[in-house]
Amino acid sequence: MTATELTLQATRMPAVVAATSPTVQAVPLKMRARDLTVGYSGKVAIQDVSIDVNQNVVLALIGPSGCGKSTFLRSLNRMNDTVPGVSVSGHVELDGEPIYGPEVDPVLVRRRVGMVFQRSNPFPKSIFENVAYGLRIAGVRDRAVLAERVERALRHAALWDEVKDRLQESGLRLSGGQQQRLCIARALAVEPEVLLMDEPASALDPIATAKIEDLIAHLRSELTIVIVTHNMQQAARVSQRTGFFYMGRLVEVGDTTTIFTRPKERETEDYITGRFG
Repeated sequence: MTATELTLQATRMPAVVAATSPTVQAVPLKMRARDLTVGYSGKVAIQDVSIDVNQNVVLALIGPSGCGKSTFLRSLNRMNDTVPGVSVSGHVELDGEPIYGPEVDPVLVRRRVGMVFQRSNPFPKSIFENVAYGLRIAGVRDRAVLAERVERALRHAALWDEVKDRLQESGLRLSGGQQQRLCIARALAVEPEVLLMDEPASALDPIATAKIEDLIAHLRSELTIVIVTHNMQQAARVSQRTGFFYMGRLVEVGDTTTIFTRPKERETEDYITGRFG
């Protein structure tokens, strides 16, 4: 590649400041998908997706709208089961055990694999009850235990100092960024092992987005995180591995820095450099 070509490539690629990690290949697997195909009412949404999700690593999923990123994400905790007409084939494993099958309780899967959605969706309840909701569903009744777990979750979501004197106020009175962190705290309260995040900052301003990104970096020491994002700069900042989806296929997955600077596939390079998408 000539010096001119290198200069042109540098101007097109997003600046990569990926959060570094130990060699990902040496990190144990937390989840894995093999030949995963999902369809809705006979229409294929993703096809033959195979990918590893490493423990305590942030995996970012990028690609144009409608390419299958969110469908794949929801397959990791069986949220697609709630969609009428869905069909799923292939395999998804959590700690080496299948999460699909008649003998597997999807509620238990979702307890271990939590999810935060694109738009914050706090319940019309107090801040305390929003966070305690999953714990109550799981059968926790002791007030002291609830209080301790709620505080811990709010601290992990970097929200405790902002709401500790307002726990009985409605969660709907919080700002947009605070509401999203409240939803993250609600997901964290049941102590999941994996956290799925579907464009968690897409509706937030830059300051609130930075707080979410800082939170992701902090949580990685305790959780495995898979995040869907349209923001390639965000993917570069928060993730150690990145997968590129296009038209229902996983085109390429690898180390984030490599994906953004030396992608193997032409489709990946075209998307990252802005030629389409």
